[in-house]
Amino acid sequence: MIKVLGENNSILNHFIAELRDINVQNDFMRFRRNLERIGEIFSYELSKDLHYETKQVQTPLGIADANLCDDQVVLATILRAGLPLHQGMLSFFDKAENAFISAYRKYSKDGSFKIQFEHLSCPNTTGKVLVIIDPMLATGSSMLLAYKAILEERGVPKHTHIVSVIASKEGVDYMKRNLPQKNVTIWLGAVDDELTSKSYIVPGLGDAGDLAYGSKE
Repeated sequence: MIKVLGENNSILNHFIAELRDINVQNDFMRFRRNLERIGEIFSYELSKDLHYETKQVQTPLGIADANLCDDQVVLATILRAGLPLHQGMLSFFDKAENAFISAYRKYSKDGSFKIQFEHLSCPNTTGKVLVIIDPMLATGSSMLLAYKAILEERGVPKHTHIVSVIASKEGVDYMKRNLPQKNVTIWLGAVDDELTSKSYIVPGLGDAGDLAYGSKE
């Protein structure tokens, strides 16, 4: 299942527009904060798909029934660009367990690249709700690699949610071809049509990691 939140009018589209805007991108703090706010919106919408049970809460004047989520959530982020988005989601899922994945594009002299996977820090995910977070879904290769690594090394989740702010149509199609048809939901802010020969999304927004934390060079 694929859910594109930006297809509906909401304040989310203002935050995405600022992420894209070259006149706003020179403010690193603003860029990070917009990613955090988008993460909060994703969390709220995603929370509607979780499992709830009615529990009783003692108030000063009596007892109130409350429908509370009883799923254990694991927030998994692909470093480093995913950190602000992760923080936004963690501010809502404040009891979530956390996972971090080190993966990056390793370029060859001819300009081609492969996804280099280095490290996974993750709790056991068996029977839990896994949320894999990366602001950009370009080719989909790093996201799929992270998903497979978690399943192979940390167990099979009850359900997996994939969260990206901007995706390419090609990346979405790649994920649809390679992910299971059941127990996976993809959440996106916007889908752009073009992916360049160097696998950059157009119009996209540029390098989310550099815009959040500065150039790597």
